Amino acid sequence: MGHLGNTEEMQSEEEEKERKQFAKMTRTPVAKLVVMLGIPTMLNMMVSSLYNLADTYFVSGLGESATGAVNVVLSLMSIIQAIGFTFGMGGGSIISRLLGKRAQKEADEVSSSAFFAAGAAGVLIMIFGLIFLSPLMRGLGATALILPYAKEYSTYILLAAPFMCMSFVMNNLLRSQGKALLSMIGLVTGAVINVALDPILIFGLNMGITGAAVATFSSQLISFFILLFMFLSKKSVTHLRFSAVSKRPAVYGEIVATGFPSFCRQILASLCTVLLNWAAQPYESQGAIAALGVVQKVFMFAFSISLGIGQGFQPVLGYNYSARRFDRVRGAYLFTLVFSTALMSVFAVVCAIAAPAIMRQFLSSEKAIEIGTLALRLQCICMPLLPLNFMAGLTYQVVGNKALAALLSCSRQGLFYIPAVLILPQLLQLLGIQSAQSVSDFLAFLFAIPFTISFFKRLRRLQEQEKAKGE
Repeated sequence: MGHLGNTEEMQSEEEEKERKQFAKMTRTPVAKLVVMLGIPTMLNMMVSSLYNLADTYFVSGLGESATGAVNVVLSLMSIIQAIGFTFGMGGGSIISRLLGKRAQKEADEVSSSAFFAAGAAGVLIMIFGLIFLSPLMRGLGATALILPYAKEYSTYILLAAPFMCMSFVMNNLLRSQGKALLSMIGLVTGAVINVALDPILIFGLNMGITGAAVATFSSQLISFFILLFMFLSKKSVTHLRFSAVSKRPAVYGEIVATGFPSFCRQILASLCTVLLNWAAQPYESQGAIAALGVVQKVFMFAFSISLGIGQGFQPVLGYNYSARRFDRVRGAYLFTLVFSTALMSVFAVVCAIAAPAIMRQFLSSEKAIEIGTLALRLQCICMPLLPLNFMAGLTYQVVGNKALAALLSCSRQGLFYIPAVLILPQLLQLLGIQSAQSVSDFLAFLFAIPFTISFFKRLRRLQEQEKAKGE
């Protein structure tokens, strides 16, 4: 009887926790809720970008070939992220809708299935990558000078792949429940450790680029265990249990299909980095690969602002769309778009003014600094346009329109950047490479406008239907 009483009490506590979370997500004023969830998530994403910037900053002391290697391995990290985000964003989008419907058991099933599937996928990436390491690095754009550094660095990144994939899932699951602060703790701790270890291992212990790789590996491992603790200590609304892992292929199909837009976005980011490296190879003597790699990392840091605020908006959208609170969905969307656009505008102005100083922190040759400065300033022009395209893709992903979500997620890199980086260098040489990203960002902004208008029309129709039911 005592055991039964304890079980009932625990169930009651769980139900009360779920009820409070549901009330918070569907009743808190949307502007306050988006900021409350978006700021930690934005910091989360910015800290993740800081991993790469910190490595690049310290590795730059080893020469521009080592700096170029970090950029080459960035493509590999994007592939690992693509797998992690597929299961993480797929599972997260589904559970935010399930929790909006108060379907706890199904949410636990999706969470557990996504977590363990991501771990298995990470193991496969690790094995494949280590076996085919040299051809993989050459395929990602490593030249003869860069290859030895790239192999050293990528070995430890591949060893961390299973933990990275599972961390991406846990991170997204926590955010989808409105627990952005918990996910931030794991990633921020890892980033601080990464930045602290870099100078010690690279220069203090004379480990060179291997030291940077070990620092990244260690920080990813620590982040993984901190995030896992959040679930094991029941701070999460959903639970990770091997017994809850689904045996139904349809569950995995739904997770992958929902997360496919995120996969497209990340895998295209990897492909674009590879194409950028290949396009810049004729200008390697001028330090172009290193310079454009630095610009890409600074740009990713800026994009993490939009990405973080947008993903803070994700659970607000999922909960309220499922709860049929369409007025809150509209309000949250508009506030998030204006807020993230304003932040991106400020960052763009600061970045454009400080571009030469930023480049000098990572590069030594004047020609490389000149190449990077112009490329960064060109990208700053279209930075304020980024949130619209990203939010359109995220919105359709969360509400379950997989085809449109995939199309929008692929548009910026797949439809526009890849053709731009292939065509513009033929017409404008180095300037074509430097301007390719800003051209594609402008076209992606225009592409997203009709889909955004269509979604708002759909919201209006759904709201009118709800009003008619009430009458």
